[in-house]
Order: sequence, then C-alpha cells, then structure tokens
Amino acid sequence: MLRTVVVVLVLGMLSGLSSASFKDCYTKCFVFCMIEPTQTLCSCTTHCFKDCIFSDTPQDVHEDMDNLGFCKLGCAFSMCSTISTKQKPNGEKVDNCVGSCSTKCTKSYSSP
Repeated sequence: MLRTVVVVLVLGMLSGLSSASFKDCYTKCFVFCMIEPTQTLCSCTTHCFKDCIFSDTPQDVHEDMDNLGFCKLGCAFSMCSTISTKQKPNGEKVDNCVGSCSTKCTKSYSSP
C-alpha cells in the first residue's frame, strides 16, 4: 500500500513538471537564479525568458514555430523585462505581459 502511494505521488509530481505554465517556470527559474551571488537582475530575466519561452518547443521544431518563439522572446525583452525585481519575480504580471506578445507577433505561426 505504501509503495502505491509513493508511486502515485512521484508520478503526480513528474506530470506537474511537464505541464508547467510559463508563470510557474519563470517564477521558479528567477528565484533560483537570483540565489546565485554572481547573477544580476538583468541576466536572470534574460536567462529565464529564454528558458521558459522555448521550454514548450518540441524537439522537431518547425521553422515557423521557432520564429514565433524568437518573436515572443524579443517582445518579452522589450516589453516585460522591467516587471521583476530582486525581491519579487511578479510571475503573474510577467506571464500576462509575455502572453500579450503572442498578439504582437503579427505573422500567423502554426504547426504543420
């Protein structure tokens, strides 16, 4: 019985990791990045935008999907990079801002 409970808990944790939202990814990444004494606010924001925007991209990336990711990344840098502070990542506000970048990327990027 105990083994079953442990297996269910582990599988639940793993499935949660694979479907993490941008907000969860960014907040976790930002907090861990800021813990490192050599990291700056700007380098953590840059690192986490890159990692979390492209984390949903499949391995067999289609060129248009790759372009959408770069468009969203550029938009996020220019529009959303000042929302986080060292004390507060503001994951919800950053998520909303980055989400609005999808509408700013005017070309329709769709999977084949």
